[in-house]
Amino acid sequence: MANIKSAKKRILVNKTKADRNKAIKSSVKTAIKKVYAAIEANDKEAAKSALTAATSALDKATKKGVYHKNTSARKVSRLSIAVNKMA
Repeated sequence: MANIKSAKKRILVNKTKADRNKAIKSSVKTAIKKVYAAIEANDKEAAKSALTAATSALDKATKKGVYHKNTSARKVSRLSIAVNKMA
């Protein structure tokens, strides 16, 4: 355990940020799973609405610094391709 006051604060701040990032990543993963579940069910309308929600969640996570912009773009691209293949 740290003895210096600033080191103790760093530990607390890092824990808070890690918890926040974990929550955001979890919600993004859930949104992505909903898209794939709609694709599996062969429900085009549900897949499109889930894609919109997932894209929004990914963009927000990227804006907050949880994901790199290229990672987010890649995930959105792959989801879009999967939904468009349903047609």
